[in-house]
Formats: sequence, structure tokens, C-alpha cells
Amino acid sequence: MITVSDLAKEKVEKLKADAQLTDNFRLRASVAGGGCSGLSYKLDFDDEVKPMDQEFEDKGVKIVVDMKSFLYLAGTELKFSDGLNGKGFYFDNPNASRTCGCGDSFSV
Repeated sequence: MITVSDLAKEKVEKLKADAQLTDNFRLRASVAGGGCSGLSYKLDFDDEVKPMDQEFEDKGVKIVVDMKSFLYLAGTELKFSDGLNGKGFYFDNPNASRTCGCGDSFSV
């Protein structure tokens, strides 16, 4: 399962409202090759659920993940930071053995 922090939930809801997206849009989390540590996170809105997608809901936020990405993201929490570092969304991923300094990429 993928969970969502309270602050990340607020930011996701605000982004959906600002973009005037309907309820059938879900947050799509995925992993792609690239970045300084080998794998990078991707986050977007999607209104399509593919046959092999895994679907989750936490705190009212609907999340879809393709099966390949789910292997890397299982147990991850989506968080948001608006502190002085200004990170934005980031993943607290227990599967990552190493992350880059910016937190945008990781390796297992």
C-alpha cells in the first residue's frame, strides 16, 4: 500500500481543485529509469486505470500505480514539505537503499 501524509493530501486536493479535475482523476505514482541514483519518481494525475494497475486510497486520495512501479513503491508514504528547503512532494520509501541529495532519485 502507498500512504499519504496529511500535508500531502491537502496539496493534492488543492492541485486537483486548481486544475478543475473531476473525481475520476487519480494520482498516478510511478518509477522510471534515470536520475543520479538510477531510478526516479514520477507523479501525475490520470483518469485512466489500466488492467494491471494497483489502486489504493488513503485519506480520500486515490492513487494508481503500475505493477512494475509498485514493486519499488510498496510501503511508501507520499509527503510534502514546504519548509525552507522547498522540496515539494517527496517519497518516504523504505525500499530505497540509497537516495540522491535532492531526493528525486533512488536505488534499491
